Amino acid sequence: MGAAVKISRTDHTAEALRGVAAKSQDGALVRRLLALALILEGHPRHTAAERSGMDRQTLRDWVHRYNDEGVAGLLSIRTGGRRALLTPAQMVELKELTIKGPDPETDNVVRWRCVDLCAEVARRFTVTVSEGTMGKWLRKAGLTRLQPRPFHPKKDEAAQEAFKKTSPAW
Repeated sequence: MGAAVKISRTDHTAEALRGVAAKSQDGALVRRLLALALILEGHPRHTAAERSGMDRQTLRDWVHRYNDEGVAGLLSIRTGGRRALLTPAQMVELKELTIKGPDPETDNVVRWRCVDLCAEVARRFTVTVSEGTMGKWLRKAGLTRLQPRPFHPKKDEAAQEAFKKTSPAW
């Protein structure tokens, strides 16, 4: 049997730790808080660790982190991961470009598709991405795939109205 683990921090009671756990979205943090609440209620370390799904030594380490840093010390530390391909400023520029729409003369398209935006990003920022990634970026920017029906840049409103008036279907 291991030695008793003492929580020296008196910021929270067992009930307060359960309240913090109830408001948290991080499952790992919830497990840690509930284990500490069991320790505060006087349960032995092996029982608290077993009920929380962790080893006694792991629980001991979390108690020490809680004593040193409080609840903030129990948060999951996210490290690593891939660095973003575009900077936040470039993402803002991409969103503005998408909202503004293409110029048919220079871009040779009448509406942006993911494949067209991928080519534009490669040209402007020298970053190559797939169409799926471009779709994720657009959704993250708050844009949807729904677009208004494109219109021909050389359409003639007067000719359309004249056709409607003379056409037997109208």
